[in-house]
Amino acid sequence: MTTKVGFVGLGTMGRAIAENDVRAGFDVMVYDLRDEPVREMEALGATRAGSAREVGQHAEIVQLAVPDDAAVEASVLGKDGVLARAKAGTVIVIHSTIHPRTAQRVGEQARPNDVAVLDAQITGAQVGARTQSLTFMVGGDAAAFERARPVLAASGREIFHMGELGAGAMTKGAQQAMTCINVMAAMEGFRFAERAKIDRAAFCRVLSASTAQSYVIDHQMGLGERHGEGVERRPFHRGLKAVLAMAFDLDVPMPAAALAQQTIPWGDGG
Repeated sequence: MTTKVGFVGLGTMGRAIAENDVRAGFDVMVYDLRDEPVREMEALGATRAGSAREVGQHAEIVQLAVPDDAAVEASVLGKDGVLARAKAGTVIVIHSTIHPRTAQRVGEQARPNDVAVLDAQITGAQVGARTQSLTFMVGGDAAAFERARPVLAASGREIFHMGELGAGAMTKGAQQAMTCINVMAAMEGFRFAERAKIDRAAFCRVLSASTAQSYVIDHQMGLGERHGEGVERRPFHRGLKAVLAMAFDLDVPMPAAALAQQTIPWGDGG
């Protein structure tokens, strides 16, 4: 029997992942506050829901890609949220960048209903979703993880179970901090080389043959663009705020991540 999948939140990433679910042959119901992305998903074969509650009634696996912690809690725990009608055995998969405490709080409230919660954090951006090559870092019950794996595989090339609920967010936090610091270092180096009138293409060849080589330079900073303009515009400003909150809770100093959060010119103006 075809697995019933629900999707709440059809932003840039959410819609791309939901499209993959439809193309993979799942029975997909979608909900978003905006009408346009829902209509577009209907045209691809998804079913429209009038609320997150209706998604919960329909689906065996519910995916969430909403903006922040407050939206996650409202979408799951609100009176019209997923949990209001979710059946026993449902797995809720949270893709939003959130604090681990939020995932754990949602999980605690879902447990009496025999509903499992996973925090399935993502790296790979929109291009990864479009090419079904995302990486998922997942925290939560191992059996629930295996139930959700086929749905995650519709969009992901690498799917890692990182431990208990909240471990996905913690893993993503560490990974995101390292990525952003790498971006910041690359931008400074390119800015220096440009001001010194060093040929950009030649400089990139030097980088690829030296210890300064990195995935960020190879894949996110194009040879034909100026410093910073080759980096895919993503809301890391918002994501790093969550990372720094986790670091505060863990009593881990992260001055470089804090500097990156303040200085990298992301598309949201941060």
